[in-house]
Amino acid sequence: MAALAVLLILGGALATTLLVLRSGERVSAIRVTQEVGAGQQFTKEAIEEVKIASEGVDYVTWSQRDEVIKSFAAVTILPGTLLTHQMGLKASSELGPGKATIGLALKPGQMPAGVKQGDRVQVIFVPSRSSQGESRVLAANAFVFAVGDRSRTGNSGQITVVVDSGAAREIVSFASSGEIAVAELTGTR
Repeated sequence: MAALAVLLILGGALATTLLVLRSGERVSAIRVTQEVGAGQQFTKEAIEEVKIASEGVDYVTWSQRDEVIKSFAAVTILPGTLLTHQMGLKASSELGPGKATIGLALKPGQMPAGVKQGDRVQVIFVPSRSSQGESRVLAANAFVFAVGDRSRTGNSGQITVVVDSGAAREIVSFASSGEIAVAELTGTR
């Protein structure tokens, strides 16, 4: 019995030592440093190398950074998030076939404050006083691909949206005459 007790004590000590040694093993992984909106492509500036424990997380290793830069975010990823394999896609459904990217220059009041990259918006036709017709939704769920730099002007009004290519021609036509407004869809990010 004494020999069995000694073996159990030695076995427990060996297992504890092995666990402590393994917990110190670190590997290089990818952490996101800038917000990346759903459907947006990762950039070199948006990722950094961090050291993490080698077990327990389905992380993307730093050695895979070149593949990450060629991929797109599946969901909106906030700064400080450790990148996992489920967060990236090889192709963006937002930018795929049947989609068009449209730039809009909107006046004050045609776009709510706080719209940012990765948001979802409605693109709405708002006829001018001289035009005939009623306002209507041209794109019910457009993806905000980019927003103009607000640091220079405070509220730029420049926005790039991704819409179905079938609606693109009509949106561009109304945008050129200033008859477009954007409404943010909250809770759809």
